Amino acid sequence: MADSGNMISVLSNFPKMIEEASKLGDDITLAKDLIDKIVVSGMGGSGFTGDLLKVYMEDSPIPITVVKDYSLPAFADKKTLVIAISYSGNTEETISAYRSALRRGCKLVSISSGGKLEELSKMNKVQHIKIPGGFQPRLTTPYLFTAVINMLNAAGILDDQEKAIKMCIKEMSASGKKVEASGKEIAKKLKGKLPLIYSSQRMFAVAEKWKTDINENAKTHAFYNVLPEFNHNEICAFENQGLSSHVLLLSDPKDHEKVKKRIEIFKKLTAQYKVPVTEVGIVGENFLTRLMTSVWMGLFSAYYLALENGVDPTPVKIIEQLKKELA
Repeated sequence: MADSGNMISVLSNFPKMIEEASKLGDDITLAKDLIDKIVVSGMGGSGFTGDLLKVYMEDSPIPITVVKDYSLPAFADKKTLVIAISYSGNTEETISAYRSALRRGCKLVSISSGGKLEELSKMNKVQHIKIPGGFQPRLTTPYLFTAVINMLNAAGILDDQEKAIKMCIKEMSASGKKVEASGKEIAKKLKGKLPLIYSSQRMFAVAEKWKTDINENAKTHAFYNVLPEFNHNEICAFENQGLSSHVLLLSDPKDHEKVKKRIEIFKKLTAQYKVPVTEVGIVGENFLTRLMTSVWMGLFSAYYLALENGVDPTPVKIIEQLKKELA
């Protein structure tokens, strides 16, 4: 099956996209002392930016909430920074949340490649970050996430991000062939299987991204869950139907020691039911590199699984049909 959108060329340029985005968002002006919480509004690949930020800022005293719906949480107020992200600029749920943020007087920043969100921001004098257009939303993490952390770095909410981004670009540029080869190998293992992606809480956003990229690229079901929670319920399913699935384990070197122990015990327990398990080893000098490399490998895996399944990875016809029905 042909790759009609030449997705592989975009995937190969992942580090370059991060480099291109390395100045996006650093001109946004925010008063750090007037912000005590952050809400990220977005759907699909745009909403994933919020999930990734929540993981990345896990040690921050500022709570982060991700909204993938039409409404903001009741607590959103004048001391809330709302980051409204819609790659197309026309996502109705995000626009609804954006309007709510305006009404409540929240600190508001929008991010899109254009569309209605950009128009509304110009009209309402809301700060806007414009990113390059023409990509599938699920491929825009380098632009969206880099822009957000640049913005928060400029505000003093995050520190030393310029250094972290430079290191991320350097390491990912050097590891590209290895990451692609690993993704290709994983895809071969997943063919004909139900992918089950498990991770630590620290990597939950990446596990979710692997799942949704497999859904969109390979047009097949996949599921994800996190440790330690799934040890309390989902693990029981392997007693009856393990052979039809393939488990991917995503972890980070800085996971809690108890979580690391649970992973080892899980592997031992599932081995007795002959459940195929692949550990996805991600290396990187800093957390940003490990997160972005994990996302990158997941996209390669989903891309090559699409080819293994004989489907075109680029089009998402059923999503487009749904949008037409809603219009």
